[in-house]
Amino acid sequence: MSLAAATSEIPSRPVTALGAQSGTRVRDLRLDFFRGIAMFIILIAHTPGNLLTLWIPARWGFSDATEIFVFCSGMASAIAFGGAFVRMGWMLGTARVLFRVWQVYWAHVGLFFATLAMTVYLTELDITGRNYWGQLNLWMMFVESDKWDNSNILLSFMTLRYVPNYFDILPMYMVVLIMMPLVMALARINLWAVAGFVALVWVMAQDALLEVFGLGHLHLEFPAEPWTDRSWFFNPFGWQLIFFTGFAFMRGWLPKPPVHNILIAVAAFVVLANVPLSSIGVREFGFDWAKDWRIANGGLINKSDFGILRYAHFLALAYLAWVAAGDKGARLLARGTGAAARFWSGALAVILKVGQQSLAVFVASMFMARVMGFALDVLGRSLAATLLVNLIGAAILIAVAYGAGWFKSQPWRAKAGA
Repeated sequence: MSLAAATSEIPSRPVTALGAQSGTRVRDLRLDFFRGIAMFIILIAHTPGNLLTLWIPARWGFSDATEIFVFCSGMASAIAFGGAFVRMGWMLGTARVLFRVWQVYWAHVGLFFATLAMTVYLTELDITGRNYWGQLNLWMMFVESDKWDNSNILLSFMTLRYVPNYFDILPMYMVVLIMMPLVMALARINLWAVAGFVALVWVMAQDALLEVFGLGHLHLEFPAEPWTDRSWFFNPFGWQLIFFTGFAFMRGWLPKPPVHNILIAVAAFVVLANVPLSSIGVREFGFDWAKDWRIANGGLINKSDFGILRYAHFLALAYLAWVAAGDKGARLLARGTGAAARFWSGALAVILKVGQQSLAVFVASMFMARVMGFALDVLGRSLAATLLVNLIGAAILIAVAYGAGWFKSQPWRAKAGA
């Protein structure tokens, strides 16, 4: 598939006067490119015992592919839903958001039961002697079901009162989407009202910060299961900050940052200063002081509540990537007609397609990651086996992306029209 075909869903013309007045923004290559990259990283990161996870971007700093996914999802939501509020009114805009929440909800349900069935099957095969549903901490579904009625477990799952680990990012995404109509309503009043609301909700999600002021009882979070005090790993009240940051940039509420040498130097300093404090710094360079620092300042880098240093690190990294990619991703496009240019053009088309079909690809990646973990248990974790399994997994994600794109194009309508 050509690069032109892969980018056919991305408007290439400049914003018109009408578009500028309505607040719409043109989608460029960078959005789908970096979201596509995030999809491949997420596949690698969720594969148990994957040697490649030792070197993914998350090991070099506080933020990781989750920030890329949520930030880009905010940008994409501004395109897909933000304009709907302007064109069709608040009620229909809200209805469109709720329909998307409905789609994500059933993707969440389908992913859980498909993965559950697959892990039960792999466990019963007894090829490796491992308990694959046990690895996902699904004991309440089986061994401990006598302590909790199975029908109640299923009802709790379907109502999001039971959110198992590993299946918690889509529920977080749903809650953030539900906040969008309120944000759009506040935007009609004043953009400072939006900023105040988003900032206040984020502060109320910071358990460590609230504890300092003796307000820990006000911590906003959702319980992850009725039988313990465990909460959702991805606290939507914290993660909405980065979602609505991407949303605000794409809506034009926040101006795009200028390309300036001083800003580039500051961003580079923030990114490089993270390395000694990162997993790489502790693991490869033996910085024991960094390990102690991470423990003492856990609230600042907490992933569940989305600590402020994760936000700062991501913004610095995103700025450098934004500058490097060029205006609307111009530097991503291949130059020349040689073999290298043709290869990059093809690779770029694939990455963009994966980024465009992020929901389908994400669900497939979470399912495939457990299958890949099983494959590595069988084949061993040599470098050759690891690379082979990851390559096959990536190929399957690409196939899912193109398949989802084909179905979304509704080719049967074109056939009927012809």
